[in-house]
Amino acid sequence: MRLFPGTRPKNLGAPAGKLRPAPRTPNGVSSQADPSDPGHYIEPIRFAGNPAKAWAKLIAALRATPRVAVITDKGKYLHAECSSALLGFVDDLECVLDRKAGLIHVRSAARLGRRDFGVNRARVEALRKAMS
Repeated sequence: MRLFPGTRPKNLGAPAGKLRPAPRTPNGVSSQADPSDPGHYIEPIRFAGNPAKAWAKLIAALRATPRVAVITDKGKYLHAECSSALLGFVDDLECVLDRKAGLIHVRSAARLGRRDFGVNRARVEALRKAMS
């Protein structure tokens, strides 16, 4: 049960392969943020080989993660909702595939509150580990 789901953002997506900026508050990360901003920047997920296989592995890793629901999968853009265990706070995870560079760019941010206590960064790092 989600006690604090917040409202799904209306501006999700990755036009031209670009995710929305990370929030200004310290409750989200993005691999497309400025690397000189260590509070918001996180490395993209790198992959070698077939991009379709990497994307399938990403989907499988997310579906195997408790309290994560894949909402949108367009083959090169993904949106998932990630709920916290205790109070059901919802974070939005977005991924976009850069086939040529061998990267999956990520953005993970809380819908509510000002701080996330590193949850979004930890989520992306766990996803990176599951993909390796």
